[in-house]
Amino acid sequence: MDTLLDFEECVKDSPEFRLKLELFEADVSALETKLDKVMKLCSKMVEAGQAYSAANQLFLTGLAELSTYNKKDGVITNCLNQFNQGLQEMVSFHTMLFDQTQRAISQQLSNLCTQFLPQLLETRREFVRIGDDLETAAVKNAQVSRHKPGDAERASHLLLATRKCYQHFALDYCLQLNTFKTQQRIDILNSVFSFVHAQFTFFHQGFDLLRDLEPTMKTMATQLSQLSSDCAVKRKDLENRHLLVQQRDASGEPMVSPCPGSDDIIQGYLFKRSRRKSKTWKRCWFFIRDNQLIYRKSHKEEAVVLFEDLRLCAVKSLEHIDRRFCFELLSVQKCCALQADSEQLKQAWLSALQGSIDLAYRERADVHITQPKELPPLLCGGDASPGPPAQRPPALSMALSGPGNLRCCDCGEEDPRWASINLGITMCIECSGIHRSLGVHLSKVRSLTLDSWEAEQLKLLCVLGNDVMNRIYEARCSEEGRIKPSANSPRTEKETWIKEKYVEKRFVQSSSSAGAHGGKGEAGLRLYRAALAGDLIAMAAALAQGAEVNGSIAEKGGHTALIGTAVGGSLLACEFLLLNGANVNHRDQRGQGALHAAATAGHTGQVCLLLKRGANQYAVDERGQDPLAIAVETAHADIVTLLRMARMNEEMRDSEGVFGAVGDDQTFQDIFRDFSDMASHDPERLSRRQFSRGGEEEEEEEEEGVEGGAGGGEMVNSQHSVEKRTE
Repeated sequence: MDTLLDFEECVKDSPEFRLKLELFEADVSALETKLDKVMKLCSKMVEAGQAYSAANQLFLTGLAELSTYNKKDGVITNCLNQFNQGLQEMVSFHTMLFDQTQRAISQQLSNLCTQFLPQLLETRREFVRIGDDLETAAVKNAQVSRHKPGDAERASHLLLATRKCYQHFALDYCLQLNTFKTQQRIDILNSVFSFVHAQFTFFHQGFDLLRDLEPTMKTMATQLSQLSSDCAVKRKDLENRHLLVQQRDASGEPMVSPCPGSDDIIQGYLFKRSRRKSKTWKRCWFFIRDNQLIYRKSHKEEAVVLFEDLRLCAVKSLEHIDRRFCFELLSVQKCCALQADSEQLKQAWLSALQGSIDLAYRERADVHITQPKELPPLLCGGDASPGPPAQRPPALSMALSGPGNLRCCDCGEEDPRWASINLGITMCIECSGIHRSLGVHLSKVRSLTLDSWEAEQLKLLCVLGNDVMNRIYEARCSEEGRIKPSANSPRTEKETWIKEKYVEKRFVQSSSSAGAHGGKGEAGLRLYRAALAGDLIAMAAALAQGAEVNGSIAEKGGHTALIGTAVGGSLLACEFLLLNGANVNHRDQRGQGALHAAATAGHTGQVCLLLKRGANQYAVDERGQDPLAIAVETAHADIVTLLRMARMNEEMRDSEGVFGAVGDDQTFQDIFRDFSDMASHDPERLSRRQFSRGGEEEEEEEEEGVEGGAGGGEMVNSQHSVEKRTE
């Protein structure tokens, strides 16, 4: 440790003290210069660091913008976001480092200079001034004559007082110098230590941050390697595809096949004829997607659906017009003429359109029945009003949602996988085998996981279900003293129980004390009334109590229960009776059947269902009117459409050529099923206002000659024009 000024020597004011004092003062002056230089350099360093942090922040902002530009690429976005977050933290660490440096160097050293140096400078000035006064007093004291005792005494007193004052200031000055010498070592060391500690903290935080990012960096390195490999493969694939397209396009033939990854079956340019101006043709971009024919007039305009469902269309070549390579699409509502650029392209479009129609029906057969479009809320006593679109649950999940359907109806085994569609119950595999042995006139068994299901059949399982049917068929079980078999009971016991329950109907509650004939008549009347009201539970009870499904009610003009459902309008009741053997073509005393009644009442769903089940649309009543004539008379345009489509089916099936391929029975059965679904679940789609769409599409349909008419007569005329074209 450096030696300090000796207070004893200070009092003596010896030459050694003076020499050492000068060395101390020179040292303080040099230290002040160095401290000032360090503080200025620290300020410049902090300013430069802040500028670096600002530039770094701008750089990170650019990275963030780059990340948003590549937001569709999850790998790149994740990588950039991870590193951006880490670099943002590093910028924060840098900012903290510069703040701590400012406090450690500038503030602490500045405090040292401002606390000691000004006071030290002031004390030195006083010390020098009193020293000069002491020198003057000493000279005067030496010059006084011995013969002047008064002057000598005054000079001696002044010298003594000045020397004491000088010693006082000298001691204070030495104390301040020694204190500064001691304090500056502590403050300088503390300042440098704080700066080094800030650096240590900064690099330690950076190390921890990078260590936390290490797993992410390894993952990203793997992704980067995979991306590099994929990029090389993709680049090679692009080069090969470029070469293939270049070679193919060398022939000059336009490309009509879809781009890779597209959902379109085919796409390309076609000329489209305007109906209003028959000589006007517009070149548009056409494509087939989701069983729809769609076109765009230009790249700036939205796509327009020309035909919403190609299954309702027929396609044929046009040979009677002057333009080459033309073909035509026909539907119930409209027709449209199109022209390709070559015969090859024309054949490609014809094949694609026909293939799309065939593919739609194959897919329909696989998924339409097992996954119904949507099931409205199920209400006893009639059809439910359609609600908002819901998810499409599988047949099994929907069937098991019925009351009591989670267990077998006859033995209680959990998780049944079979059902009887006419009884509306679920059952285990062993009981299903017993039900099959009863005959289809008693129980029609289907698998909930392997067979196809229609929407109405699933609804029956939900509306009826095991709990409802067991209340009917097991009502007198306790009175008879019978115990229901369990899942572990022998097969023979289950077989005996099922035959007693459904064949002998031993446990069904009798509703009348009349004889057998009277009881059946009363049950038949209850069945008709329940069918008219759409009360499925009452219908099931009436059938269980012996009502004949095809029995006619004399007081109701010979109506059967099926005719009652056609009048009442319950689609579920109609399906229930048909599944239980109702004669679809039975006619009453006026010669009218269920199809006549449905056409009269305007129930589209019943018309579709009855046509699917083989109802004779040519049967006439006592007035000589068939169902089509009744629908025209009552102005039910949608039913007119369906009945005319059924007749078109027979005419097209008998014709030759392309219509023979389109107009097969299964095709039009699927069309009727579509209309039935719309009538049951979404009747608004069958309203007349749905045929007139606004804006550009409405104008386009007017060009095509589509009159979205307000009355049944216009629809009939439209159907007549389509029939004329088929001829």
